[in-house]
Amino acid sequence: TTATVLAQSIVQEGAKAVAAGMNPMDLKRGIDKAVDAIVAELKANARKVTRNDEIAQVGAISANGDVE
Repeated sequence: TTATVLAQSIVQEGAKAVAAGMNPMDLKRGIDKAVDAIVAELKANARKVTRNDEIAQVGAISANGDVE
């Protein structure tokens, strides 16, 4: 999934940065700031879904259009 690919990339790039001399705590703080910014942006762009047809649409999109 997308989350797995992103996590793998963060680990790989983080390991490279630490190997190149970056302070691991600075790296962690940077990742934390990035996560906070991304969560805020997602919340700002979120739309409340309450009706069954809207929920079904979200499910269909998540399943690549497979409605079964």
